[in-house]
Amino acid sequence: MLTIGKDHCLGVKDINNLKKIEIPSTEFTFTFARSSGAGGQNINKVNSKATLYWNLKESSSCSKIIKDRFSIKYPNMISDEGVVQIVSQKNRTQKANIDDCIDKLHALLETVAIAPKIRKVTKPKRGAIERRLRSKKKDSDKKKLRSDKGRTF
Repeated sequence: MLTIGKDHCLGVKDINNLKKIEIPSTEFTFTFARSSGAGGQNINKVNSKATLYWNLKESSSCSKIIKDRFSIKYPNMISDEGVVQIVSQKNRTQKANIDDCIDKLHALLETVAIAPKIRKVTKPKRGAIERRLRSKKKDSDKKKLRSDKGRTF
């Protein structure tokens, strides 16, 4: 098992997830707090909310291109120091929230891993231009009929 922080561990499931884009667990830092929501009396005793911190600027596991795309697509998730913060509190256990944070990070990285297609500049076809102009002319004529100038009472 890989250890995170002082006494928290990543299980086998997490190691398999890290192979998508390989990020060593040493690059993650977790903090824990009391979660809001359901939990009954247990909610006042257990710190199940997990917050993942990952230093994007200092990370050696991603290429510069992926880092740049990530910073452009998700600027609100990155602090001024270049640290990505992801929070999970939807589960009742700390371990499940850690897994959820890692899954969220991988989902975000997968969205920027593949470069977006560059749009090829094209002109509208002649038929489309003619249809648009006919529609505009029809609407213009309809509005002319509404005006006082065209009416004879």
